[in-house]
Amino acid sequence: MEHMTPVEILDEMGKLFPNARCELVHEDNYQMAVAVVLSAQTTDASVNRVTPALFAKYPDVYTLANGSLDEIADCIKSLGLYRNKARSIQGMAKGIVNRFDGKVPDHMKDLTSLPGVGRKCANVILSECFNVPALAVDTHVNRIAKRLGLAKADDSLIDVERKLKRKIPRDRWIQAHHQMIFFGRYLCHAQHPACRQCPFTGICLYLRKKAK
Repeated sequence: MEHMTPVEILDEMGKLFPNARCELVHEDNYQMAVAVVLSAQTTDASVNRVTPALFAKYPDVYTLANGSLDEIADCIKSLGLYRNKARSIQGMAKGIVNRFDGKVPDHMKDLTSLPGVGRKCANVILSECFNVPALAVDTHVNRIAKRLGLAKADDSLIDVERKLKRKIPRDRWIQAHHQMIFFGRYLCHAQHPACRQCPFTGICLYLRKKAK
């Protein structure tokens, strides 16, 4: 197949991964916000290994805001960049306590004003915590969008987000994010993608480039 619409692409991904969902384990908005910030440049599985002890010690935004930075860092030291991440999650907690009455905010502008929360993190928090239509572009979504021709190779992350939002129906944004992540995480890897199991070989720019 030489051409597929974005909706057809998502439908195929849906057949491959019918249960695509957020894999960060969390029980409330506070835990989700912390887990998302910790997930930068590391795997969800790694984050899920450190958060049970972290949340047992800091069960809410107030205890995290008032905790010892060294002890917070110690809880997450198996993660890359753990000192920076400890500063980020405590700074975020302090911002939530001091400026948002202890509640994770539900607007992009407010979220991105918090330490450690960039646009990608904010989009994940909006979609997961508040069911707001959002489409976070992480490393997997970025790679898949470009390989399948939904964005150009030199597009920035914000360009990719804009293009995907334009091409994908708004009511599918949240699920599209999960489907593209699962497709990238479990099949279309950055190195050595499983092309033999892929339904998109007819439209894949990565394969076309490789063939040349």
